[in-house]
This record gives sequence, structure tokens and C-alpha cells, in this order.
Amino acid sequence: MYVLLVASAFNSLTQRVHAELRDHGHRVAVELALPGVALGDTVRRHRPDLVLAPMLRTALPEDVWAAYTCLVVHPGPVGDRGPSSLDHAVQDGETRWGVTVLQANAEMDAGDVWAAADCPVPPVGKSDLYRGEIADAALEAVLLAVERFASGTYVPRPQTAGRARPPVRQDERRIDWTRDGTERVLRILRAADSRPGVRDHLLGADWYLHGGHREDGLRGRPGELLATRAGAVCRATADGAVWIPELRAPRVAGRPATPRLPATLALADRPGGLPALPALPPLPELPAPPDAGPYRPAWSDIGYHEQGRTGFLTFSFPGGAMSTAHCRRLLDAYRTACTRPTSVLVLGGGRDFFSNGIHLGVIEAAADPAEESWANINAMDDLVEAVLTTTDRLVVSALGGNAAAGGAMLALAADEVWCRSGVVLNPHYRLMGLYGSEYWTYTLPRRVGPVLADRLTTEALPLGAAAAHRLGLVDRTVPCAPGDFSRETQRLAVRLAALPATDSRIAAKKAARERDEARRPLAAHREAELARMRRTFFDPHAPYHALRRAFVRKERPAATPPHLTRAAADRRGVTGLAEPDAAPGPGTC
Repeated sequence: MYVLLVASAFNSLTQRVHAELRDHGHRVAVELALPGVALGDTVRRHRPDLVLAPMLRTALPEDVWAAYTCLVVHPGPVGDRGPSSLDHAVQDGETRWGVTVLQANAEMDAGDVWAAADCPVPPVGKSDLYRGEIADAALEAVLLAVERFASGTYVPRPQTAGRARPPVRQDERRIDWTRDGTERVLRILRAADSRPGVRDHLLGADWYLHGGHREDGLRGRPGELLATRAGAVCRATADGAVWIPELRAPRVAGRPATPRLPATLALADRPGGLPALPALPPLPELPAPPDAGPYRPAWSDIGYHEQGRTGFLTFSFPGGAMSTAHCRRLLDAYRTACTRPTSVLVLGGGRDFFSNGIHLGVIEAAADPAEESWANINAMDDLVEAVLTTTDRLVVSALGGNAAAGGAMLALAADEVWCRSGVVLNPHYRLMGLYGSEYWTYTLPRRVGPVLADRLTTEALPLGAAAAHRLGLVDRTVPCAPGDFSRETQRLAVRLAALPATDSRIAAKKAARERDEARRPLAAHREAELARMRRTFFDPHAPYHALRRAFVRKERPAATPPHLTRAAADRRGVTGLAEPDAAPGPGTC
């Protein structure tokens, strides 16, 4: 069938639907629902068999849903209605939720039901939940609904009851630091972790708080700041404390939106005098609990543990964005991990984003964005180079969540790439006006050949895990729930380290690296890539600067990008950079 996706943004869920429908043999195109665009005329121009809305903030006009079957993906169970479905689920402490695919009509979220799927709600942030369990349930429901529509015989069932809930406002998100315990504070923070944040007063100014993690040891007067770690600030609750990774300054009337930033960077010199706790605790000798997920004795965005001859270097940066500081700290941790007596080292393994590359939000907020861009890309390159030149052990990139641009190239630097079956990959830079670096001119052709490498970096369509595996971009897909990926990765990595052939693979790897170095040194790849990146960064008229600003400020495009409006056939397997999610993270590339 020819399926037209209508969406408010080409976000992660829209990308995943696009990729998986193509994998199921459908032709797929995208049109963005933008202000001032006559959507009815646009849809008629496509003449699709089916209209599907994976993420839509506005109602479809009557001239569309009256002429075509239009299926809307609602992130709530049957009968749930309203624009803040996930906010309510997380803030209210729901343990199970669901996704409904319903037919658009004159009443929002009240149409006949074509399919539904339920899912657990783990104690994670809304955006993580949206890209994980909700996305899995959405794909299950979407594929079933499309199959039912294609049959021509299925009759959707009407909703007999429903509850329309209003949007969650800031008054309902307010934290009373003198009375609210840690559990309530975490639910409020997680329900608004990426958008819109929780408005609060801190150190004499108003801020939006983004994200929250439990602190088990520190205590203090409720509301006061206790310490900093890895760019986050620790704040006391009525019965404990939480870590807040990011802050955003309120928007000033008449000025552009402000980016989310690491909390200590946003506060500048205000948290002076607070103890700065180490970002990476001393490397533990004890194995991680099998169900602990990324193991950390205390919260940090980087952690390490071992099991037998296998090391696990976990990292999780908000929105997958890696600033210069993030890259340098991760490189330090990587070098330390390489001093350990292991034969396999696993990078990643968490449940959300692996990496989306350089931190466009920090770059945009810098006094000199060109200089910060240059520092950030060099720090990314240093990290990737360290992975590429590790020849005394096997390195595995474990992608429990999506990866894009330089983050995808970081993954490809490893000997093996494993990803969860729900991952979406975006291995290119073009939509941000960049040539790219991170040694992609070496790692990408090495995996898929020069012809496909050229397609992957010039076309801009999402690539799902199954297609990435078929193309050789990924070595293993792991079909599991988001919360199980860490445990599955650990099991597979420990087994890899125990294989008799692993030692011979390490020896062969060293020889292959020496041959490649003699053919063309890594330094030559880096020099050629960075020469083009430097010209872009320091050219004030280069499109990158306007594209970066628009991306960070969440500005809507004037029209749907042409590469999305063209109907893509199945199994062609190329990718693009995601627009902000319904619950977006900071800008990355």
C-alpha cells in the first residue's frame, strides 16, 4: 500500500513507523502538519491508500478524514483522551499504560478503534518511556491496524466510553520542596523531563528543571543545593535528595526559545562552594546485579562494572547529546576501563539514546559557537580514535536506544554493533549542513562499502534495526523490551568473552588495524574530514549556523522537507536526523 504519514514533526516515533512500514513492503511518504499549509490539498496530491498520524498535536481537518481513512496513534489506552496522556501516566504513578490506533473524526481521540496494545510503565522519564515501551506498543498496534485495513474486511469497534483530560499545567507540576518527598518529586520531574520541564525558583532566579534521578546518600535542608556531579546539581527533598541534570531559562518575550543545558553550565558561577562529587566512582571489583540495568553505586551519567573477563562502560547523556565535557569525561573513563584485565569491553547498554553526537544546545549557548563546535567535534574524534585504536580486546557498541550522526559513527568504531530491535539509526549529517567527522569515511565504507556509504550520507530516511542488520551496519539485533536490553547484553558479552575464538579474533584485529593504517592512516581520514568541518564552522554564512539555531530553538520549518515527501519504497534502508520528539531532547548532531 501507499501510506502517507501526517505528523507535527519527523520525531523518533514517526521515523520508526516510517522504517518499519517500509520493511513490511509499503511505500511511505511524510507530510508535516504545519501552520498555513492546506493539508487537504496536500493529501489529495499524494492520493494515498491510507493516512496515518504517528504524532499529531492538532486535529486533522474534516476534508482529510472525510475523504480518506485516517488512523491516529494516541499514546494512551482505549478511552483515554487529551494531549497530556503520558504526562498523567508518569506523574500519577501508573504501572501500565497503552497505545490506541483510532480513526480520526470530528472529536479528538474519540474515533473508532482499529488496534490497541498495552505496556508497562517503568520508573523512567516521559521521553525515555515514549521512545521505549510506548514506541514498542505503538508499532505493535500500528502494524496490526494497517494489516486490518489492508484486509478490507475488518470493522473497527466504536469507543463506548471515554475520559477527556485537560493538558497538565505548571500549577499541577509545582514542587513543594519543604513537604514533597523524593518519590513525588521524581514523578513530577520525570513527567516533564524534556518538555515542558518543571518551572521552579532556584538561587534567586526562575528555571525549568529537566530530568530527575534519586540520590541515596546526601541529605540536607529541603530545597537547598547539596552538591554537583557530572554537570548535574543535587537538591534536597523533604526526605532525601534528587539529581537534576539540566536547566532551561524561561523564554523572554520577543526573543527565541532557550536551550536546555547541563545544570552547572546554566547556573554558571552560582553554585559556587558546593562540593563537586566524582563523575565516575572507583572501578568496582564486584559484579553487577543481573537485573540492575546500567550499574552505578550512585547516580552518574557514566558507570563501569565487570563480570569475569568482560567490562561494561555505561553512559547516558540527556537526549543523547555529547558536549565537549561529556566527550572528555567519557574518554577518560574509556582509557581507565582499558587498563582493566578484560578481553571484551561493552560501550553503552542503557535503555535510551546511545548517542546523537555533538551537543548543539551547548554550542548555541556558547560565547563563540564556531569555537565550541570545533572543540566539540575534536573531542568526539578523540573518543572515536581511542575506540578504533584499541587492539588488545574486542569492543562492542550496545545500542539500547537510537543513535544519530556522530553518535552512530561512534557506535561503528567498535568491533561489533548490537542494538535492540526497536532502535532507529541515523548515520548521516546532511540535514544539519555538515560533512561530518568521527572517522566516518573509514568506518562506514568498511562496513557497507563505498556505494551504500554514499547513499547513507546523502539520502535522509530513517533506518530501523532490521534493515541496518541486513545492510551489515549492525551485527546483532536483540529482540527484547527496553528494560531487558542491559541484562541481555551482559549475557551475550560474557558468552563472547568466554569463546575460545575470542583471543584469536583480538590478534587478527590488531593485524587488520596495522594493514589499514599502512593503506591510509587514521590521521589522514581525520585531517580530511576536519578540514571540511572547520570551513563550515567558521563560515558565518554556512547553512549549519541557521540550521543549528532552528533545531535548538525548535522552530518549525516553512514546509515539509522534499526528501520526506517523496514516497520511499521498502527495503532501501537509508536514514535521516530526527526532528524533536513529542518529548524532545537537546539538539545534537
